[in-house]
Parts: sequence; C-alpha cells; structure tokens
Amino acid sequence: MNPADSRASGPAGLDPGRVVQVLTTCRAGPGRRGSGYRVSGHAVLTAAHVVSDAASVRLRFLTEDGGTTEVSGEPVWADAAMDVAVLRIAGDARTGPPGAAGITPVRFAGITRPVECEALGFPRFRLRPDRESADGDGPTWYRDSHHARGTTTPLSYLRAGSLEITVEPPEYDPEPGRSPWEGMSGAAVWSGGYVIGVVSEHHRFDGLGRFAASQVKRWYRLAPDRLDALSALIGLPAGADRLTQLPLPPPRPPDGPEQPDAPEVRKAAGKLAHDVYEQWHREGQRRRAGDPFPLAVRFDCTERNVFDHWANIRRAPSGTPAAPLPLDGRLDRIVDVYESVPSRRLVVLGEAGSGKTILTLRFVLDRLRARAAGDRVPVIFGLGSWDPVTTSLDDWLCAQLVRDHPFLAAPADSGGDLAGLLLDEDRILPVLDGFDEIATGLHGAAFRALNRTITPLLFTSRPAEFGRAVAANGVLREAAVIELADLTVDDYADYLHRGSRPVRDGGADSSVWEPVLAALRQEPRGAGAANVATALATPLMVGLARTVYGGATEDKPSDLLDTEDFGTPEDVQDHLLSAFLPAVYDPAPTGRGSRPRRRRYHPERARRWLGHLATHLHDLDTRDLAWWEMGTTMRLASRMRVVGLLAALAFGVTTGIGNVPVDLVATDLGIGFALGRGLMVGLLHGLLAGLVFGFVYGVVSGGAPREPSRVRIQIFGGTRQTRAKVVPRALLGVGFGIPVAVVLVLVDRFVVAPLGFDDGLDGGLVGALLFPLEVGLGAGLVLGLMAWLEAPVEIGSAVSAADLLSTNRKNVVVHMLVWMLVIGIPAGLGFGLVPGPVGGLMPGPVRGLLAGLVFGIEAAFGGGLGYGLSFTAWGQWVALVRMWLPLTGRLPWAVIAFLDDAHQRGVLRRAGAVYQFRHARLQDHLARVSRAHHCPHRPGAPGTADPDGTGNCPRPQERPDSGNTCRTHTDGPDSGTTHGGAT
Repeated sequence: MNPADSRASGPAGLDPGRVVQVLTTCRAGPGRRGSGYRVSGHAVLTAAHVVSDAASVRLRFLTEDGGTTEVSGEPVWADAAMDVAVLRIAGDARTGPPGAAGITPVRFAGITRPVECEALGFPRFRLRPDRESADGDGPTWYRDSHHARGTTTPLSYLRAGSLEITVEPPEYDPEPGRSPWEGMSGAAVWSGGYVIGVVSEHHRFDGLGRFAASQVKRWYRLAPDRLDALSALIGLPAGADRLTQLPLPPPRPPDGPEQPDAPEVRKAAGKLAHDVYEQWHREGQRRRAGDPFPLAVRFDCTERNVFDHWANIRRAPSGTPAAPLPLDGRLDRIVDVYESVPSRRLVVLGEAGSGKTILTLRFVLDRLRARAAGDRVPVIFGLGSWDPVTTSLDDWLCAQLVRDHPFLAAPADSGGDLAGLLLDEDRILPVLDGFDEIATGLHGAAFRALNRTITPLLFTSRPAEFGRAVAANGVLREAAVIELADLTVDDYADYLHRGSRPVRDGGADSSVWEPVLAALRQEPRGAGAANVATALATPLMVGLARTVYGGATEDKPSDLLDTEDFGTPEDVQDHLLSAFLPAVYDPAPTGRGSRPRRRRYHPERARRWLGHLATHLHDLDTRDLAWWEMGTTMRLASRMRVVGLLAALAFGVTTGIGNVPVDLVATDLGIGFALGRGLMVGLLHGLLAGLVFGFVYGVVSGGAPREPSRVRIQIFGGTRQTRAKVVPRALLGVGFGIPVAVVLVLVDRFVVAPLGFDDGLDGGLVGALLFPLEVGLGAGLVLGLMAWLEAPVEIGSAVSAADLLSTNRKNVVVHMLVWMLVIGIPAGLGFGLVPGPVGGLMPGPVRGLLAGLVFGIEAAFGGGLGYGLSFTAWGQWVALVRMWLPLTGRLPWAVIAFLDDAHQRGVLRRAGAVYQFRHARLQDHLARVSRAHHCPHRPGAPGTADPDGTGNCPRPQERPDSGNTCRTHTDGPDSGTTHGGAT
C-alpha cells in the first residue's frame, strides 16, 4: 500500500500519515502490538489494553516513501472499562513525526442508524517478511497496514455497549489459537469524517468478519473529572448532546452550471452573511446571552399532534419505513438538530419568554460560523408585519431584506434587485420568528403560503396559536416540530448565584439567592416556592430576575416567597417586569472623577417614554420600531397641521426676511416699507405654503408613513433604473410648481398691492407670466436632476437606524442646495443683466449676486425644505418626532440617542434598520402600564378628549390598515393585551 496514494484518495477525515502502530514493552510477560491515531500534535488515541502494564511504548508512523519513523510515547490517561487510552508523544511535536505542523483536531460523533465505517490499523494477518533486512540469520517481520471498510449498527452488542463492525473477513485464520485481527486494537473507527469509536476486541464466536469497538458516546458515562481530562486531551465535546449524530441528512443538491451573474450572487450573499453575523453577534454580546455561561435551554420533539408524517419529514421513498428523528438536545445543538432533518424545515414551539428568540440567535450565529461558499444565509424575519392575504411570502421577504440591508436594493444585472436575486437563487434561509404575532385570522393564509413551495426554514411560534392553526388548516408540510422545555431550579441555580452580589457569612461563598434556591429545592410544593418556580420557568424571567437583583438594591429575592405580596406566579412576573427598568436605569451618581459610560435618564422618565413607544407599536400592531413610523399613530389631521405649520414657518420666515434686502436694494421706499412688506409677504406666503404642503402631505401619505429612501446622492452615480425616473419626476415638479406660483402671483397682485405694499418689482404682465414658468420649470429641473443623481445605497453601508436616517437627511440637504442653485442662478442672472442701477443704489452684477442669493435661500427653505417635510420620511421624522412629540413630553429631544442607550442597556434590541423591545412580553407590559396612566378611555375612567392628538388612547384612528375602527383595551395581565393575536 502506497501511503502517498492513500493520503490523496482516502476518505474524508482519515489521514494515513497520522495512523500509528503502537509497540508496547511490558513489565511482565511478552510485549504487545496495537494501532492508534494521532488526534493532536502531542496525543495518540488507542485502546487501553494495548498499553496496560507498559514499561515503555514506541510509536511507529508511516512515511510518504513507504518507510517508517519511530518516537517514544507515554500513557497519560486510560480507562480499562471503556478500553480507551491516550498516549503523549515524547518531545516537541513540532520536531517529532512527519506532518506534526499541520495537525488539525478530529471530530467525534455518535450513530443513530446503521452507517458505513472504516478503520486503518496493523492486524496480525498483515504480517510480512522484510526482504531488505540486513540480518544474515533470516528475514525480520513487519505488519503492513489494513484498511478495513464495512458497516456498523447501534443495535448490536447493546449489553456490552460496544459497536459491532462488520467487514470483509481475512481469507483464512493463520493461527487458530490467535485472532487474525490481533494488532488492530486501538485503531480509530471513522464514519463520514467523524471518529465514532476505537477498535477494542474480536469475539471469535462471531466469525472472522466482525469485531467490536468502544463507541464514543459511551465515554460520557465516565466520572465528570475523568471525562473532563479526556476531553482536554483529545478535544472531545463537553457533553454527549454536543456530539454530531450520524448519519447526516443528505446534502443540498449542488448548484447548477454557474451563470454569468454567479459572482454577483456570491458577493451579495457574502456581504449579507457578514452583516447578519456582525449584527447578531453584537446583539448577543449586549444581551449577555452567555455571561457567565448560557442557560441550559432544552428542547425535544413535541408530544403534540401538530406535525407531518415522519416519512414526509425524512423524504423517504414510497414504502420505506421511517422512524422518528432524535430531536432532543440543548441550545448549542440546534444547528445539528436542524441539519438532521432531511427536509430542512423545523418548527420551534415555546411559551412567551421560553427562549425562542435566543434560540434563533444561536442558530443564525452557529450556522454562519460554519457557512461555506454557496450555503444559504440564515436571516431572521419577524413575522408580525406580514399580511399573507395582500403580500406574497417572497415579496415580503424581499421588502424586509431591502429594509434591513439597503445595499440589496441595488439593481441586479439580470433585472430586479439583489434581494430578489438572492431569493431566486435560493441563497436565503428564512428564520421566521413569531408566527403567533401574525394578526388573528391570517394564520391559515400564512400556512397556505408556506406550503406552496417547500423551502427550507426555521419557524417559531407559541404552542397555542400554532396548534389552532394546524387544527384549522392542516400541518406545515415536511416540517419537524420541537418544543422548548421549562427551566428547572438546577438549570438556573448557578446562573443566578454567579450573577448576583456575593454574601459571605463565616467564609462560605453564598449569594442573595440562596434562601430562594433552598426553598425551591427543599419545599417545592410550598405556596411561595411554587409561585417562584412557575414564574422562573422561562429564560426571560430568569434573565429579568438576575438583572433586578444583581445590583446594589435593598430588595431581596427572598421577598418573592411572600405569598401576601406575590400570591400568584403572574404577580412575581409582573413585579420582575416592573422592576426591570428601574434596575437598568439606576440613577445612582458615579464616583468623583469617573466618566459615565452612557447618558443618565431618570427611571420614571425612561418608563414614560418607553411606554409611549410600546403603545405606539401596539397601535400599529407590530413589534418593529421604525424611526420613519414614529409619530404616525397621531391622527392624520393632526399630522397635516404639524407639517403645514413647519412648512409655513420655513417658507414664510425666509420669504419675509428675503424681501427686506431686495426692497432696500432695488427700491428707495425706505426700511419701514421693506419691513412692513416683508412681514405681510411672509405671513401670506407662509399661510399659503402651509396649506399647500399640509394638504399635499395628507394626499401623498394617505395616512401611511413615508418609507425612507434607499438611495444616496452621488455625481454620475445614477443607474438605468434611477434615470428612468427623471422625466416623471420633472413633470411632477412642473405640474406642482406652476399652480403654486400662479397663486403666489395672485396673492401679491390682489392682496399685498391693495394693502399698500406694492414695491414695483413684480414685472407687470410679463413678470406675471414668467414667474410661474420660472418656478414650474425650476421645480421640474430640481426633481429631474435629483432623480438623475440618485444611486443605490452602496454595498459597504451599515444597516442601523441612525445610518439610514443620516442618509435620508443628507439627501434632503442636497435637495435644498439644488433648489438654491436652480432658482437662485436664473434670478441672479435676470437681475444682474438689467442695465444700470435700480433705484440709483447698486450696479447690475452686485445687484444680481444679492438677488440670486436671496431667491436661492428662499427656494432652498421654501421649496426644498417644504418638499422634504411633505414628501420624505426624514421630514416626517423632524416634524413629528424631533419636534412635536418632545414638545408634548412623549419622547426626549434626542430620540436616537435615547433608543441607542436603551439598546445598550438591553431594553431594546436592533433588528436591521429597526428596533424591537427585548421581548414582546416587556412591550405588552409597558403598553398596558402606559395606558393605565394616560388613557382616559380605559374602563372606569371618565371620557375626555385627546388633547395633543397623539392618538395614544384607543379611539378611532385614521390609518390605512384599520380605517376608523376602535382597538379595544383590556386591563389585566400582560397577556390580556390584544396585539395581532399575540398574548
């Protein structure tokens, strides 16, 4: 056998250069020969009986040229019951056997069904004479390697707990008194690139074609300290639930022939994978998901009758029996469990706070860490915003991708955008979170949409909503279903202990949680202990409890055992939810000279602001807090008034102030006339602009929030798609600008002039005709030019709310500058080319420069800012969120800074371009408390008007999705709040 050829063509995982022949010199009796495998730079795995009673051990490696090299070995760990041992290679591995520098860790697995396997060792029947021996008395003997290939099953040797390896037997037994397989002991048994056992013995009664192996998953029966030592030596996973289970599901069919746009797909998918990983990795760090260690979230195949036939889930051929899949495990095995489902469709059920969100986060991060080129990119989508009746699944996924990753709005070479291309090329793995948050009555439509195409997915829901949907519409085809288990005191005891302040009495290491934990263990049926145990059955509540009692607070966890204050588990949960914000917004001052890491907000103000945001989301029936939707729960008439008022101020003030220097320069009527005319023109023009822009905002928005622009302004940066918008935009500007200019002329001629403020600069009939043309053509030129300059957000851009807001703000600023140049330059030229001084005050060029500057500023603030307020998401944000809501005390002035701070404190999380509350239960709680304090329409409260028009009370609201319907509110526990079917 040529080792070089074996290395090139051998199965994945098994490397002939790391196979070892173990030669043992015993203290008493004859020596032994066995096999082994180098699992690290210094460690060799073999069978314990091969090196028992060893006086010395030599390790013989094969070399590339067919020779051998030997080094010394030393037994450092052995267990006779499991028949496993680890040898340490003497000396520095970097200068030891060949190939030491490239040693990579081996992977271990268990088996659940019969699998193919292989082992490479040195059995006795491979004994050969060495013809090149220099010994004149006769040839020496050596054992050549044997590559045993066969099958193994987990159902044989059940009592012994070993694996039965079935292989092609030797043709004859050379010595009836000895096994021909002698010397094969210690060889690693491989399957699919994983080590599943170590050859241990040959039972002669089984014949020559079978021998036994110590199986890896049995090693976890060792004592914890022994297992830890073995794991440290050979890289064995810490728990049996972390072992890969074989056989692996069939791989995804290979991609078809590479198309011309394949590099475009790879680049977009790679960028998306990087962005998604960075986003959720940072989110996990902020949530302290693994500090000091992750909670023991467990799951198993659900016992509910809510999933498809196993034959469909396994995609088994017709007539083939299909056994259930082993789907039990912990959080760190979710990727392995998902990969073990041949259909790649997995549903995760769990009650509120049971860990569904943290499971999806772990799934996405673990899968992205192991992602290879061409693999699907897992992306989390919150299902609460999907209306399956009006929007197809692909269209909704595409819109969500563009919202959270603006670079995916860039046009693809083959047509459409990059988001649609990735979906068409099957490069997205949808992680659909929160099926229960889809509006009531739409679950059936969602099921039908998901079943139209059997696409891989991970899907989460609360059990009750999913069960009702299955009962009414049938199962989710080919989807396996697992359910998260409740936490027990053993699951979170150490987590709470290590996360709270220490209490040392007499030298014992204790914590403030010890009385509670002791009661939960010793008196689990006591009323107080039972309430606490039920309340802490979910990771959400355990995390809240750790936060609430982890700082310098006078409250003690033992208070939770008091049944007078906390008579039910819901009382305990409500207390933890209520105490969470005061805990994270601790107002205690920092020490002298210290620098606070974040802004300081008073807990009560933070609660009020967050309560408004929670109520806002409740009214919009969503979990996504988007900056461009904040303030849109105000009545449309109120929003029109606010936008109109700001547009009136912007246009009126700039027009009034701009008229003063024009009249001073171009006329000799004096400063009094200039000031009076400026005031009159500012009031009238501002009133007109306010009415026009307010009306336009109401008509254009239709009550719906303005979507943010996913383009940036770049010279020569437009694409074919954006340039196609030039003519429609220009016509819109002309059609809007000419009527407005005509009305302004009429106001000046028939209102301002009769009041005695005619300055003689209207140009007569010619001016009355030219001014509307100038304004209309200027507006058309501005909008057309802006469409020409638009380019998709570049692929390297960030996806945060602040970045998207900044991009939209820059677009509006550029818009104002273009208005200034387009209107100001013609005005300046017109005035500058008039021969001679006007009014004897100033020559033409200087007069033209001043006039162009004045008219340009008026156009920028009157036209550009008015356009921004009426037609852009940023203008809506400025008018409603940066001004009106802070004025009414609903939000702070620095809104984005407050949201970022809440994100840093763990109150909010960020999902792409939007924020979400840390958990839906917290959002519902804050909304309920906010309504209880501020809603005059709650049961038992006197009916009063909505003074600020914010729409925070459950009164008729003018929204496109709800018309004038009234959303009812029920006082009670958090779960009583109606929210699209979520409780």
